[in-house]
Amino acid sequence: MKRLCINSAEIAIILGKSQSNAQKLVRVIKDVHKKKSHQPITIREFCEYMDLPYQDVFDMINSVKPSVSCDTTLKSVPSNTLKSA
Repeated sequence: MKRLCINSAEIAIILGKSQSNAQKLVRVIKDVHKKKSHQPITIREFCEYMDLPYQDVFDMINSVKPSVSCDTTLKSVPSNTLKSA
């Protein structure tokens, strides 16, 4: 089953912020959406507030591998093909 909600620990990792800053952000997002303290925020609410791409964050939270394969590995170049300056 896929998760729909996000917590402050995950927000801290995604944004590269401290846990306390992430908790403050969660409170702000809950205020904006008029949620009570026991109600979680969804990934969509977080993404809309922070203007982040939903699918990227959803995949990150749910550890889904991207559907598009891209080869980003560097291939070694033989030393005799390099030109000296």
